[in-house]
Amino acid sequence: MLHGVQNRPPKMRGGTVSKLDLQVFFHYIGDMHAIFIADAHLKNPCDENYRLLLDFLGNLPTGVDRLFIMGDFFEFWLGDSPAPFPHYAPVLEKLKSLTDRGVELFLFEGNHDFHLGRYFSTNFGARVFPDTTEMVMDNRRIFLGHGDLINGNDRSYLILRAIFRSPLTRLLTRIIPSWIPAWIAVRLGKHSKGKHKNAPSRWDYPRLIREFTAERFSAGYDVVVTAHFHCPMLEESEGKSALALGDWISQFSYAEWLDGRLELKSYRNEDAR
Repeated sequence: MLHGVQNRPPKMRGGTVSKLDLQVFFHYIGDMHAIFIADAHLKNPCDENYRLLLDFLGNLPTGVDRLFIMGDFFEFWLGDSPAPFPHYAPVLEKLKSLTDRGVELFLFEGNHDFHLGRYFSTNFGARVFPDTTEMVMDNRRIFLGHGDLINGNDRSYLILRAIFRSPLTRLLTRIIPSWIPAWIAVRLGKHSKGKHKNAPSRWDYPRLIREFTAERFSAGYDVVVTAHFHCPMLEESEGKSALALGDWISQFSYAEWLDGRLELKSYRNEDAR
């Protein structure tokens, strides 16, 4: 876990406060502005969800401080190199333009994207999380994770997850030809098509999410942010906030953190105005 990541002011150097120091200082003591998205499952730049996401990222307000991508941003990504995935070049360019302007990128691995750390930390300055983490924003303690470990009864997935996330797989991604990850991407894309439409009949997603967040609240967290189930929910009570992000396939949902508060939104509705 990453502890102590928060919007705290930097130390002033040598007792002298410059104009730049003051600008940075007041930026950090001000309220944080963050965007949360998840489960885009990007495939083809011609797809509607891909095009809308490019538009969304290209129009983020200049005041946004942080972008949280909470897993399954890609339909499939494995390893340290974008070479097997040329179809992701447009969205990578959008992310680079955001980080170049100072937006902090927080990238969580999901169950479709693995071993992202080396490439995204080096090229985007991103903070990459293979699992869950916690941090503080606007004096609220936040638990964050993709959410793929919430359902402990989905044993077949847990086995597949262990294989993809293993050190051996990480090593293999550095030595195998690039066509192999590309081939896996195509195969998994066909396998996952329509899967979430059938899954609710087997699992009660809202119940799983609520039970999990209740445990996190009991552990002292003020906010819990998850994704994975494509089930958008924002429930708030007694100063606690439980956010489950929907997907960017048909719901085009995202969350905005502003003035210490969360709001769940749909870009599709905004785009139609």
